[in-house]
Amino acid sequence: AYADKKEIKLISAPEGNRNAVGEHALGMLLNLLNHLTKADREVRNGVWLRTENRGTELEGKTIGIIGYGNMGKSFAKKLSGFDVKVICYDILPNIGDAYASQVNLKTFFNESDIVSLHTPLTDLTLNMINAEFISKFKKPFYLINTARGKSVVTDDLVIALEKGQIIGACLDVLEYEKTSFESLFNIEMPTSLSYLVHSDKVILSPHIAGWTHESNYKLAKTIVDKIALNFNQ
Repeated sequence: AYADKKEIKLISAPEGNRNAVGEHALGMLLNLLNHLTKADREVRNGVWLRTENRGTELEGKTIGIIGYGNMGKSFAKKLSGFDVKVICYDILPNIGDAYASQVNLKTFFNESDIVSLHTPLTDLTLNMINAEFISKFKKPFYLINTARGKSVVTDDLVIALEKGQIIGACLDVLEYEKTSFESLFNIEMPTSLSYLVHSDKVILSPHIAGWTHESNYKLAKTIVDKIALNFNQ
């Protein structure tokens, strides 16, 4: 609103890194389901465990996507070859497509085996994934967050992981991110963050879901194309 009053044009470029986010979310999920990080670490240390690292297949699962914009749609498209059911929930109506069926919250809570967040940080999504929200799911589920760290209450996530309400989590973003995330490792780590860092139920990455060599170019090109389009109006 302020920018409009000042006649300043704001341009975003989610089209530039949506493919990267979709691929990253899928990669994290497959890693978690098949214990790849854990198994890799064990083999490098001379530990050969097969039964303990038996994986879980995606086939037949229901993946619930919260936020069906550019990023959510990209993830759904990536899932199209895995013989899964994809549902989505969004505050906007009629945005389901060939890759995901839009459902109400009740259906979302009842059916989801895997939940993936693809929402911006707003008043509605701040602390959205909390104990109350988690308790509404009919069955234990896996959580993926490649969106915004502050949408998930980490303390509640850890409790849910300990109780088995959440089976595992893929987190590219964390509640604790600030200007310098690295500084967290130079001080006494928050208890819940320490749990995530040391848990085999959790896959972590440093906010790089949309951060690829290709997206670096595509983000810039998308911005340039949109600027050119506005000047040509």
